[in-house]
Amino acid sequence: MSMKIKNIAKSEILVLKEQISYQEGQVVSKTLAQNPAVSITLFSFAKGEEISTHESGGDAFVTCLDGAGKITIDGTEYLLHEGESIVMPAGHPHAVYGQEAFKMLLIVVF
Repeated sequence: MSMKIKNIAKSEILVLKEQISYQEGQVVSKTLAQNPAVSITLFSFAKGEEISTHESGGDAFVTCLDGAGKITIDGTEYLLHEGESIVMPAGHPHAVYGQEAFKMLLIVVF
């Protein structure tokens, strides 16, 4: 049987923001699941790091786990804080920037 969720412990209580570390000057990602229907990834952004403007073929649901990140969708900026979420719609240009050190959970539904 193939693993559906990977790179994370199973059958135990987890604190998601503790499952990925900050790296100075980098954006770090950890893929938890990826298939034709869904992608689940943890990200950490050092302050000032970014993923530049791009589009996705699926709706991208972001939840801030730590810090603050600037999400830009169709040219409009949103400041996301711990516990807040936003959806970046499929086919719309968007970008993510570490306003401060920032961790997020990204779920893309295709």
